[in-house]
Amino acid sequence: MVKTYVELQQDLIERREQVRQQLADLNSSMQSEPVGYSTHMADVGSEVFDQARDVSLKRSLTRTLEDIEHALAKFEDGTYGICELCGSIIELPRLEVMPEARYCISCQVKSEGRR
Repeated sequence: MVKTYVELQQDLIERREQVRQQLADLNSSMQSEPVGYSTHMADVGSEVFDQARDVSLKRSLTRTLEDIEHALAKFEDGTYGICELCGSIIELPRLEVMPEARYCISCQVKSEGRR
């Protein structure tokens, strides 16, 4: 059964809280685990790898949170579900899978082809 816009909005609100919590947890662990001065190079390498992974994850979560916030703002201004490139309606099944989608499938494919 296809979700309604109200259900999609609620999903976005819930997802926003999950992502915020993940970011808070990640920030907390990143602050409490600085790279130390180990006597073994492999330990330092592992620590550096873990920090790089955490930075990448933080960047990804931050982008996700920005996309969610953008989608929720579109509910406020009445433009949710409208493609930002061509102005057509984004199909509900696409929004169910990716409620923060900015583009219809056609425009998404075109934009990915330009990369």
